[in-house]
Amino acid sequence: MKILETDRLILRCLTTADAAFMLKLMNEPDFHRFVGDRGLRTTDDAATYLLEKILPSYARFGFGFYRVELKSDGSPIGMCGLVKRETLEWVDVGFAFLESFRGKGYAFESAKAVMDYGRNVFHLQRIVGVTAPDNQISIRLLEKLGLRFEKSIQLPGFGAESLLFG
Repeated sequence: MKILETDRLILRCLTTADAAFMLKLMNEPDFHRFVGDRGLRTTDDAATYLLEKILPSYARFGFGFYRVELKSDGSPIGMCGLVKRETLEWVDVGFAFLESFRGKGYAFESAKAVMDYGRNVFHLQRIVGVTAPDNQISIRLLEKLGLRFEKSIQLPGFGAESLLFG
């Protein structure tokens, strides 16, 4: 189901049909480095991850991570969305893109649309961003979105501290 459209992109709900794409995305070296290894080794693993970790957010909160695809040909290039973590008071914007599609403005274009969507449709007063301290690309993107560093936080399941931008 299409959720958002920008000049160059379509954002739609992920489904288990996206398992092969998610397997590829979540096994990129930078995903492992900055987000973590989610243990996905097969498309079945990815389908289970989608069913258990991604899709329930749509029913519970009305939002979640969306597949980001090129409007021109429908190719999936990343995911971007709003995440409500049990251990964080606020909703945060998250994004991950295939390496071959980075540096083209797609992350900013989709993240800005997702944040506007969260504010306008879900009336979220505050949307934050969370990233690894050494992820300079994500830090620059969060700042370009108008978020500023607030503090370091420890999220469960992450070995190192993360930076919170708000």
